[in-house]
Formats: sequence, structure tokens, C-alpha cells
Amino acid sequence: MSAEESPKAVIAALAANLGIAATKVLAWVLTGSASMLAEAIHSFADSGNQGLLLLGRSRSRRAPTSEHPFGYARERYIYAFLVSIVLFSVGGLFALYEAYHKYQEVHGGSPNELLESRWRWVPLVVLVAAICMESFSLRTAVSESNRTRGGATWVQFVRRAKSPELPVVLLEDVAALVGLVLALAGVGLTLLTRNGYWDVAGTTGIGLLLVTVAVVLGIETKSLLLGEAAALDDQDAIADAISSPGSLGLRIIHLRTLQLGPGSVLVACKIAVAPDDRAADLAAAIDAAEVRVRAAVPDATYVFIEPDVRRADA
Repeated sequence: MSAEESPKAVIAALAANLGIAATKVLAWVLTGSASMLAEAIHSFADSGNQGLLLLGRSRSRRAPTSEHPFGYARERYIYAFLVSIVLFSVGGLFALYEAYHKYQEVHGGSPNELLESRWRWVPLVVLVAAICMESFSLRTAVSESNRTRGGATWVQFVRRAKSPELPVVLLEDVAALVGLVLALAGVGLTLLTRNGYWDVAGTTGIGLLLVTVAVVLGIETKSLLLGEAAALDDQDAIADAISSPGSLGLRIIHLRTLQLGPGSVLVACKIAVAPDDRAADLAAAIDAAEVRVRAAVPDATYVFIEPDVRRADA
């Protein structure tokens, strides 16, 4: 996902989650279902997460300053990491707490609000509607992802993507759909069997699912925050551009790349030159190499090439 990508998937997910959250809250108020409360909190957390992704995208576009000479592109990674924390705490841990609380009520023989409510069938309608809305959001995310993932598998796309928004939305949407199915099963079986433990089981499944997705997101965004190299294809293209035949025949000693943020790569390269090369010729050759690098990889926004005297091979 490049810096110029449309935020369409994020906006679609935000709109879907706000609508879903409102209907789930209504169903919880009418029935007291623990699964519905857990799902409502999950949808509100997802809505906040999409807001964080949009905020990070906006802040990352600020121009470089003397204090931050390489710009603010990495802010998108920071906000994506915050998303994993929100999903873990507000979504996953709250659902597990609610499951434990509901278990205590069922085990203690307290009246089941869902079974006692005259609106007890409302959650099923709400969940089916939510599945339809969430499917639309996931379809949009998949469509946007297909524009950029090329021949990569979905697992490779999530692990190798240098832009955090689409992998985050994809995982959130998949988790949301699975969570809705778990909630539907929990509520439906509770109503059919009049056994409140099914509601507890559905809520527990939702909590474990969200915690798992949050951990995966945290691991992937932490790697980006620590500083990953550019994609392998980009590294190869950069190396080919630098070592292209020229007046001096530049030879790479070592090449380092750093993904500063989506659409921004730092390139640092040491090249070997002959001891009798003229400074003017060397400067011209390096300038030409920088032009070739930026033409081959437009995301190479910062290119630093250091010459070193060519020594005889050992």
C-alpha cells in the first residue's frame, strides 16, 4: 500500500462499524445478552481504530523539519500499533471479562436477561444485519488489497506490507465476521436450549479471537516501528540502478535500506572507486546513480552514496 493509496477501505470499515455498533447496543439494551455487549464494544473499538488509522495517515503527511529531517511517515506505524493495543484491551480483554461476569451469573442461578426478555429474538436479526454490513466492509478491503498485493498470498501480504492500513482493516474485518458468527451461535443456542452457558461460550470465543488478532497486529507493526528494510524487489532494483554500467563502473561494497514509512525509503550505499578517479567524474557518476535509483524506485526519497577506494581482492 503506497502513500498515495485511497483510504476507501478504512472509511468503508468506519461507516460499517458505526452502524453495526449502534444496532448491537440497541439489542443489548433490549435483551441483556453478554455476547451482544461484547460485540458492541468490539464494534466501537474498531470504529476508534479506523479513526486512529485516518489520523495517522493525516499526520504522516507533514513536511520534514529540522528536528525530524526524514519527515513523519512513520507516524502511520505508531497509530497502527495503538490500534493493536486498543483491540487487545478494549476489545479482547473486555469481552473475556464480560464472559467471566456472565458465567458467574449463570453459575449462580441468576435469571437470564436474554431468556426473560420479550425482545430475545432481536439479537439474531441484528447479528444477521451486522454480518451483511461487515461483509461489505471486508469486500471493499479485499478489493483494495488486490490492487497492491500482486502475486503474494494473503499471509505474505499481511506480513510484508509496508503500509499498515489495509492489513489492519483486513484482520479486523475477518475477526469481526468470525466474532459475529460466534455471537450468532452463542445467542441462537442459548435461545434454543435455554442454557445461558452458550452465551458465555460465544463471548469467550469473541474475546480470545480479538486477543489473538491484536497480538498478530502488534508483532507486525512492532517490526515496522523497529525499522525494516525495503521490499526485496526494491532492494534488487536499487542495486541494479547503482551498479549500472557508467563512466566509472560503480561497484557496490554494501547496501542498506530502511523503510521510513509507507512510500518513503532511505538508501545508504558504499561503492568502490579506483584511486585515480577524478573527483568531478566521481561526483557526476554518483549523481547519475541517484537519478537512476529514484527512477527505478520512486519511494527512494533519501539516497546517500559513499565512495571508498577500490582495493585488490583478497
